[in-house]
Amino acid sequence: MRVKMELIYKSPKGNETTFISEEMLAGKALVLAEDIEKTGRMKDVTFIDPKENTWNLKELREFMKGIQTEPHNIKVYFDGGYNLETRTSGLGCVIYYEQNGKSYRLRKNAKVEELESNNEAEYAALHLGLQELEFLGVEHQTVEVIGDSKVVINQLTDEWPVLEEELSRWADRIEENMGEINITPEYKAVSRKENNEADRLASQALKGVEVSSKIEIN
Repeated sequence: MRVKMELIYKSPKGNETTFISEEMLAGKALVLAEDIEKTGRMKDVTFIDPKENTWNLKELREFMKGIQTEPHNIKVYFDGGYNLETRTSGLGCVIYYEQNGKSYRLRKNAKVEELESNNEAEYAALHLGLQELEFLGVEHQTVEVIGDSKVVINQLTDEWPVLEEELSRWADRIEENMGEINITPEYKAVSRKENNEADRLASQALKGVEVSSKIEIN
């Protein structure tokens, strides 16, 4: 989760002023606030998440303690492929996350037949990743969403308009899913080479090779 920090600072002479920080990871904000608190000059602090929910220092401490037992520091890689001859799609997603002091990698793919284009397959692959996050119990998290589809990334960040009706439905579905589990996405477009794990999973799905695995990583 990312937050802004609104801090009321009181000088030794009793003068007060309010500072509002840039958005940062909640863990970093908590460390900074606790450090300033030690000076004795912090009168109050409020943390504001992207959905305008507010947290006091105690509430954020409790949240950060609890989050260690849940999946966090999450990265979702997605990729979709479409075979025009067979009119089938391969979906692939790779999820990296931490939980209870350990790091994990989850891989999942699927073969589907109801899609009509490669762009639809890309959206469906991201949707597959969101379903896996829901199965993991992820909520109230900032999630890095990574893919090589400029169409999906730029449409979901409102850089490009969504003109096709079927893609508009997918974009709405993605945003609805994220809202249901309170995910704040941070989108990142990468090259196909940087997305090779998800790309390989999508290709395997098109060949009928099913993959569903979770392993602990160093």
